[in-house]
Amino acid sequence: MTERPAWNSRELTVGELSARSGVAVSALHFYEREGLIDARRTSGNQRRYRRDTLRRVALIRIAQRVGIPLADIHDALARLPEGRTPTARDWTRLSEGWRDELDQRIHRLQQLRDDFNGCIGCGCLSLERCALANPHDEYGRHGDGPRRLLES
Repeated sequence: MTERPAWNSRELTVGELSARSGVAVSALHFYEREGLIDARRTSGNQRRYRRDTLRRVALIRIAQRVGIPLADIHDALARLPEGRTPTARDWTRLSEGWRDELDQRIHRLQQLRDDFNGCIGCGCLSLERCALANPHDEYGRHGDGPRRLLES
C-alpha cells in the first residue's frame, strides 16, 4: 500500500498520485506522454508531480467520461495558467467551453432514445420509413440495392 503524502507535501510521487486520484500508474504515464500532465524528474530520474496535478487528472477523467476527445482535453488544459494552481474561475471557464458540445450531445441522445422507443413499438421493419435506421429515406436517394451494407 502506498504511503499517503503529508497534507502539506508540495509534490507527489506517481504512486501517491495514483492512490489519491484512483487512476492507474500506466494511465498517468499515458497522460504524461500525451502532454496532459507533466512531472519533473529527480536526480534519481523519479517523477514528481505538483499537487494541482490531482485536479488536472480529475478533470481529464470527468471529461473522458462524458466523451470529450483527448485532443480537446489537451487544448483546454493548455489554457490553464502555468506556475500557479488553477482557481475555480479557471475550471469554470474550461467547463463552459464544453457546455454547448455537451448540450448538443445530450439532445442527440434524447432524440435517439425517443426514436428507438418508437422503433421498438412500431415493428414497421421498413427501411423506407424508419427514422432510426434510415432518417428521411437517405438510402433511397442513392438508388436501389443494398446501400446500407456498403457503408459497413
